[in-house]
Amino acid sequence: MDWFIGILALGIFAFFLGKFIKHKSLYPFMPFRYDFRKRRDSFLKAMDLMNAIDAKIIIETGTSREGLRGAKSNGAATIVFGKWAKENNAFVHSVDISEESCRNAQQEVDNQNLNKVVRIHHSDSLRFLVEFNDQVDLLYLDSYDYSSDVEVQKKSQEHHLLEFKAIEDKLHENSIVLIDDCDLPNGGKGKLVIAYMVKKGWRIVIDAYQVLLVREDFAFDKV
Repeated sequence: MDWFIGILALGIFAFFLGKFIKHKSLYPFMPFRYDFRKRRDSFLKAMDLMNAIDAKIIIETGTSREGLRGAKSNGAATIVFGKWAKENNAFVHSVDISEESCRNAQQEVDNQNLNKVVRIHHSDSLRFLVEFNDQVDLLYLDSYDYSSDVEVQKKSQEHHLLEFKAIEDKLHENSIVLIDDCDLPNGGKGKLVIAYMVKKGWRIVIDAYQVLLVREDFAFDKV
């Protein structure tokens, strides 16, 4: 009986050890309990670059509809960048066409006391980006949900390319672009926009689930 209890205890230990190893938090920036998994490293690198350029204006397309509850599933970028903005005198504009998503994101912004540094815009992202007048330091593309449907995939990819083109003239020499959901079948959300950007003189810093890009002459000596 003792050997059975020992094996059971070892199995339980191995299970929780595996979960701990897979857990990728942004601690101490964010509480340890939030697991950012496949986005953790690219978020950290993006924030390093944002620190280097003293970023002030952040745009996110596709708001965090699940708040921090969605840290592992969708990244909770509205709150991540909102917290960074609060600590660095910056501002986040998050835009989404879904009224429900905006309402849920706003609730989490309220809960995290980020109202002074985050504004949720209920709007079509293309219209919002075309009408935006300020220079953008970080552009985070994560709208138009991807799926297993090939037609939806194509529309998502085309939409993200159009988003970039809509704001392209507001990006400066040290702007940073982060694109979510790229390591997915058929190239993910970033397939078309990344190819376009590379042709226009951007280079890939991180090529993973999220793709992080800067211009070829980005001043990495500041990082």
